[in-house]
Amino acid sequence: MRSRTNVEEMQNCTTDQNNLNCIRLSFSYQAAKVCCLLLPVTNLFGLVFLLLKGSQGNCKYITSVLAETTQLISWIILLVITLNLPRTRSEKLSWVIRTWLISSTLQSATFTVIDIQSILQEKSFLRIEQYTDIISLFPCILLFVIAVRGTTGISSDSGSLREPLLQVQTSKAKHVESQRSSLYGSANLLQLMTFSWLNPLFATGRRKPLEQNEVPDVDKNSSAEFVSHSFDSCLNNVKERYGLRTSSIYRAIFVFIRKKAAINASFAVVAAGASYVGPSLIVNFVKFLGGERQHGLRSGYVLVLTFLGAKVVESVCQRQWNFGAQQLAMRVRAALISHIYKKGLELSSESRQSHTSGEIINYISVDIQRITDLMWHSNIIWMLPVQISLAIYVLHKNLGVGSFAGLAATTMVMACNIPITRAQKRFQSSIMKAKDERMKATAEVLRNMKILKLQAWDIQYLHKLEALRNTEYNWLWRSERVQLISSFIFWGAPMFISAATFGTCILIGIPLTTGRVLSALATFRMLQEPIFTIPDLLSVLAQGKVSADRIAKYLQEDEMKSDVVEIVPRTETEIDVEIDHGIFCWKKDSVYPTLENIQLKVHRGMKVAICGTVGSGKSSLLSCILGELPKMGGKVKISGSKAYVSQSPWIISGNVRENIIFGNPFDSEKYEKTVEVCALKKDFELFPNGDLTEIGERGINMSGGQKQRIQIARAVYQDADIYLLDDPFSALDAHTGTQLFKDCLMGTLRDKTILYVTHQVEFLPVADLILVMQNGKIDQAGAFDELLRQNTGFEVLVGAHSDALELILNTEASSKLPRDAEINLLQASSSHNSIEEKKSSRRLIKDEEREKGSVSKDVYWAYLTAVQGGAMVPIIVLAHTIFQILQVASNYWMAWASPSSATTESAVGLKFLFLVYVLLSVGCSLCSLIRATILIKVGLLTSQKFFQKMLHSVLRAPMSFFDSTPSGRILNRASTDQSVLDLELAARLAWCAFSVIQILGTIAVMSQVAWPTFAILIPVSAICIWYQQYYIPTARELARLSEIQRSPILHHFAESFSGATTIRAFGQKDRFSNTNLDLIDNYSRPWFHDFSAVEWFSFRLDLLSNFVFAFSLILLVNLPEGFFSPSIAGLAVTYGLNLNSQLATIIWFICNIETTMISVERILQYSRIPSEAPVLIEGCRPPTNWPQVGTICFKNLEVRYAEHLPSVLKNITCTVPGRKQVGIVGRTGSGKSTLIQALFRIVEPREGTIQIDDVDICKIGLHDLRSKLSIIPQDPILFEGTVRGNLDPLEEYSDSRIWEVLDKCQLGDLMRQDSKKLDSTVTENGENWSVGQRQLFCLGRALLKRSNILVLDEATASIDSATDAIIQATICHEFRDCTILIIAHRIHTVIDSDLILVLSEGSIVEYDKPSKLLEREDSSFAKLIKEYSTRSQSIHNPTHTATKTS
Repeated sequence: MRSRTNVEEMQNCTTDQNNLNCIRLSFSYQAAKVCCLLLPVTNLFGLVFLLLKGSQGNCKYITSVLAETTQLISWIILLVITLNLPRTRSEKLSWVIRTWLISSTLQSATFTVIDIQSILQEKSFLRIEQYTDIISLFPCILLFVIAVRGTTGISSDSGSLREPLLQVQTSKAKHVESQRSSLYGSANLLQLMTFSWLNPLFATGRRKPLEQNEVPDVDKNSSAEFVSHSFDSCLNNVKERYGLRTSSIYRAIFVFIRKKAAINASFAVVAAGASYVGPSLIVNFVKFLGGERQHGLRSGYVLVLTFLGAKVVESVCQRQWNFGAQQLAMRVRAALISHIYKKGLELSSESRQSHTSGEIINYISVDIQRITDLMWHSNIIWMLPVQISLAIYVLHKNLGVGSFAGLAATTMVMACNIPITRAQKRFQSSIMKAKDERMKATAEVLRNMKILKLQAWDIQYLHKLEALRNTEYNWLWRSERVQLISSFIFWGAPMFISAATFGTCILIGIPLTTGRVLSALATFRMLQEPIFTIPDLLSVLAQGKVSADRIAKYLQEDEMKSDVVEIVPRTETEIDVEIDHGIFCWKKDSVYPTLENIQLKVHRGMKVAICGTVGSGKSSLLSCILGELPKMGGKVKISGSKAYVSQSPWIISGNVRENIIFGNPFDSEKYEKTVEVCALKKDFELFPNGDLTEIGERGINMSGGQKQRIQIARAVYQDADIYLLDDPFSALDAHTGTQLFKDCLMGTLRDKTILYVTHQVEFLPVADLILVMQNGKIDQAGAFDELLRQNTGFEVLVGAHSDALELILNTEASSKLPRDAEINLLQASSSHNSIEEKKSSRRLIKDEEREKGSVSKDVYWAYLTAVQGGAMVPIIVLAHTIFQILQVASNYWMAWASPSSATTESAVGLKFLFLVYVLLSVGCSLCSLIRATILIKVGLLTSQKFFQKMLHSVLRAPMSFFDSTPSGRILNRASTDQSVLDLELAARLAWCAFSVIQILGTIAVMSQVAWPTFAILIPVSAICIWYQQYYIPTARELARLSEIQRSPILHHFAESFSGATTIRAFGQKDRFSNTNLDLIDNYSRPWFHDFSAVEWFSFRLDLLSNFVFAFSLILLVNLPEGFFSPSIAGLAVTYGLNLNSQLATIIWFICNIETTMISVERILQYSRIPSEAPVLIEGCRPPTNWPQVGTICFKNLEVRYAEHLPSVLKNITCTVPGRKQVGIVGRTGSGKSTLIQALFRIVEPREGTIQIDDVDICKIGLHDLRSKLSIIPQDPILFEGTVRGNLDPLEEYSDSRIWEVLDKCQLGDLMRQDSKKLDSTVTENGENWSVGQRQLFCLGRALLKRSNILVLDEATASIDSATDAIIQATICHEFRDCTILIIAHRIHTVIDSDLILVLSEGSIVEYDKPSKLLEREDSSFAKLIKEYSTRSQSIHNPTHTATKTS
């Protein structure tokens, strides 16, 4: 889109007879047309002059005429083609024309260089043909730029010109109009060259801190959707031709980037070539200053013009290839992140076990960054041969055979690359492995922080993370030592090469005149930059290769097979699910299949219940229907859409409504009905913002029952044909579970096909078919009555349930006795007044903290003084200062001591001249070695110190911090920001000081002869400072925004990776992938404009420094002879050639360091998190045997999760007698789990106290408290590692004790079947174990710890009734002398408790003995018992219940 008025657009419209397309002719097309007209005119003028000049009777004349005529004809053809482009509506230039234009430009540039060299050598005036060559160069350069872009500047809008102006917009048009326009996409050629298209953004950033919505879009070709599609096409084409292997990934990346990379390489080569024009002319300039002025000042001005022209070309091309490389890096990043994300959603179950979410987050945050760094450094690969070749050419031109010594020395230096590169690659592989291990462990710790605090394991895992970081640090130090050797070699390389060259010249007798020495020194200084970049290039190549290999390996991993499940149209069959002789296995190489001989047919509308013992294959059966479980044999067919409810609730960040509608259109009537049947209305009334209440990461602020009901509501709202429910009622209380089963499964979904796993026998009678799983097989199948009559195992499950029910019925019956005078020995009080909570509009998860304005000086000071109070900083600066002084001195010595001409004698002997130069060079090298050694060591120690501070701060943070902080934000700091501190920041900060010292040296040399330059430096410096002040506010905020926008990408991936099964089941892969693309674009926008702003700033600095350099040259040309020494003046010019790059470098580093210091700022933010209570309080430590009795006293307890949120527990006052068992019951969300969290001080009481054996728990250390309590949590958590490590992470118990506990947990026999025994593998999140088995492992932890106070929080919710009965008996026996608090939805687990505590809406409703509560008809507990017994007695009369329910 171009910024024109409608009138101007209409004037540029060309109408064809067949259609009415509007043609827009941009500025670039108009400029191309003018150039194509100018070139034949200029060529014709030259041809006419040549013809008038005459032949002079030689063949050269005829050749020249033929060449000029051919050139004229070619330009005329090009003009005709250009004028015809609007008629053909060509928007892209063909490769033939582009190649033609580029070749013509290179030809014109070559002729111009030859002409200028001829003028300087012959000391003559410009001839007519030389004028035409120089004039032709300028339009050729413009055509070269157009050829590189590849677009004609012509665009067309299809559609009738006569469409009505007032027309209702389509939704698509509205969407397009609502998008932010791309400043880059609408820029013209001049704006692209000067980066002035950024001016509107700078104007906004100057007025106020930029916000994300004020940053323009990237252009269409850089959008995540476009590049993802392009890379996908490249990858698919390569896969078809070569198959999928590592080389194929590399080939696809090459195909994806080759066009843009070729353009960047062209700019880079031109910039490299232009940089050597100056050194090649130094000899001529020194001769001019020495008095050889046959043509007066004119030849001096021609030299100045050539110097300046070369610097301008170099500056323009330098900025364009820098910008192009960063733009290419952005596109590669977007393409790779999108494919890594898509791959994460498609990974097979076996592949997921070898790639944890922490590893893949490392791929996104670290590996891709290293590959994008390689995009920029790759241009050095093209530039290096050009620079070295030109350097040798210039040296050979001035020093003859002596140049070959320089070539040999350069080759020796380059040969040192081979062992250094190999070592770097080896170390980088080790660094990335260590980083993977650390990030994997960090992600696991953050994900399970709650259980770590409950078990008092947080300190142990803190030490584990520190050990992993120390391993990474050791590899970093080894890598940096190799980098140190590399740095020493290459800092000394220019001096070594120059010493070798000059020494050879002295030996073979080549005279070292001032001009030759200065030209050589200028060449060495120009060669110094590419040689300096070689260490970085080697490091980046090694890092990039390792990272690319890792990502390539990941992209080759096995995916879910699409042919596992056959989809049958619903019109062709009445069978919704069919499995025929199915054999399935989670691991391909496993001898024993997970499921075998599965025969199943589910007709439309059937209700199929799946039951069985723990680990029998119930969830695996649903997985094979979903296509998640690899199929080894047989067939699976389904007919219709699916909805899936997982056993462990998966909730996405956002509000409740977004979780329920799950990307579907919002239908208020359907939504209200869904909410009602899923029993969520009451919860919405309690939530601060109803169904718009924000859910924390992983549903952290919701109870287990609420999360499960939201999951069920999501499935119901989906209105699918087939429902797969994996034990959805285990987390629900009896009343809510019954209501959902009746209203949802047997009500709203009565006509749907439903397969549901359950451990609750009371839900079995209504099923049309019951499958009893045993050892991976369908052991029994049939209706409820049929299975009971078979007497083959099913009755064991039902029998266990019947025994539990009999206990409840007996208790209930025994309570129906006449009530005596009731004397309550137990006091219980609670405020029953209904308090209307004010709804808070404040969000749980706040926007990521973002500083505004300049980075605080305290941040810089904290970084600089982190190690030994900053004592090493002055030493580093002093070492580089001495290095710079010695380097300038060595060059000054050579310029001063060398003879002005071959006939003049040297001021000193050649041997002495060379000896002093070598000594000064050796001193430079030693200083660089000392400086580099200290810098690398201090930089690593500083990053280590910052990491430890952040780690300690985060792991000691209260749970409220983790509730409101997505883990992606912490992981982003622990990976990306920490990598900046490890590898980049120290060097960049040091280079700020080094650049200042270097430019001071340059100014000192130039001031020797061109001291009036200081007069112009003052206003130029003022302009530079103004530009910096104008640039910094925008660049700083763009850098902060890009850092902030990276975290949502990581968070979204981690969330999607954990819920990939649900996403696939609901067919939502495309929606989640599109969300990922939007997040990538949100990150790309500030990042793209950030690096564009750097080029905007650098371009203007280049122009200013070129102006200063030109002013100095004109000053030297105009000063009278004898006013200064020509040799020193030549030295000043030698240093002045680097003035633009040095000035740009210093300003760039000063600006870049502020954006880089944002990483320190962000790490410091998380190093100052308010800590939870102390781990140990020396003056208030409880006795060693505390608690002995286990009496717990709650007094006026009030708890809320945050100050802006309502109270979750209100005025709780009660006493739990020691060594008694107390059952805590209540509706889902009533505050049961919160009461337990308050007991463990996961949340601190807002008011009131909790005492255990008369010790106020708020006055002792957290470790003293939590280590004395045991808990079996609601969400069973296992850590990656081994079974032994999960049961006993502190390594306190013997193997025999652990085996004893495993037997009591019903896991002993299972563990003995595994050849690894206690070292059996546990994968991430324990996904290779069923949820029931995970709960049994958690029970094992409690049995090992054997505390006097035990809390069971829905401890057996995912365990079948038979196993539950055994576990309950084990608990009663093992903890008979302990205080036990039981939260349970299975009433039989609390019915025999000594006391029952009933909670509702955070308050105590009832607290008494079960028998006392059951005597009261109005008792809430009695109603709960009645509900449960009524539901459970349906076992004895299933037909009646089924009829009644339906």
